[in-house]
Amino acid sequence: MDLLFVHWNMNPEIFRIGSFAVRWYGLLFVSGFILGYWIFARFFKREKVNEALLDPLLYTLLIGTLVGARLGHCIFYQPDYYFGSWKGFLEIFAVWHGGLASHGGALMLLLCMWWFAGRYGKKNHIDFLWILDHLAIAVAFAATFIRLGNLCNSEIYGDVTSLPWGFVFERRGETEPKHPTQIYEALSYLVLGVGLLWLYVKRLDKMYRGSFIGIFFIVCFGMRFLIEFIKEPQVDFENTMALDMGQLLSIPFVLLGIGLLIYSYKKKIPAAAVIPDTKPKKSEPTRQAEISYAVFCLKKKKV
Repeated sequence: MDLLFVHWNMNPEIFRIGSFAVRWYGLLFVSGFILGYWIFARFFKREKVNEALLDPLLYTLLIGTLVGARLGHCIFYQPDYYFGSWKGFLEIFAVWHGGLASHGGALMLLLCMWWFAGRYGKKNHIDFLWILDHLAIAVAFAATFIRLGNLCNSEIYGDVTSLPWGFVFERRGETEPKHPTQIYEALSYLVLGVGLLWLYVKRLDKMYRGSFIGIFFIVCFGMRFLIEFIKEPQVDFENTMALDMGQLLSIPFVLLGIGLLIYSYKKKIPAAAVIPDTKPKKSEPTRQAEISYAVFCLKKKKV
């Protein structure tokens, strides 16, 4: 029966030169942002939004995600260590040591996109919810890449399972098959991303502003809440909790998603950007001349 399980012992490093190592997690993390940038570029082009906003948006997203995810891990999962001594506090800045929390990244992204909308939105005819709606689609695909990076690191896996697709994470010293919860989450985010993209491509004219991000919060953090039931505790204090930290942090996002859906269908603001026509309008005499010429041509044809 042991042959049915996946014996997972992947080297998390792609290559190493001295003390410098390129890891699969880092490559997948960056790949997720590159894919998100490409997706956003298509959104901007379709809706005729100023494409000069793409670069500052990417930098804001990248910095916000890293800072928020790192602080989220330090505050929500290991506050005693990171805020209990100067040594621990200084390690907050050592992102390469690991320790990123998606809930912290999500909170910081909300703040960053609120700032971005205030800084660039009005003069480019987009707002906070427009950015979040389009961000939801890109983030769903980026999150898929990040969870695959967790799989490459042999981290954030589940409890013991007898299912044939269980993974024995040998690099972590495991001898029993565990739920590959990284794959469960990656697949759920991928399906979510494909579903949101289909709605955008096929039904954008029928969607309301706030509906995409609402669906994203409900499905993404709803799935996270459910998968946490079969996931091993990430920190010791979770052993005594009825719901772990990941589940407690997911509940507000699900509720926020429900609220956003209700808001979107009450306000009924179109999801697509509405860019005013900047072409100069023809003067009334010019229009009258064109009409007269058209009538003249029709009479000439009859003759």
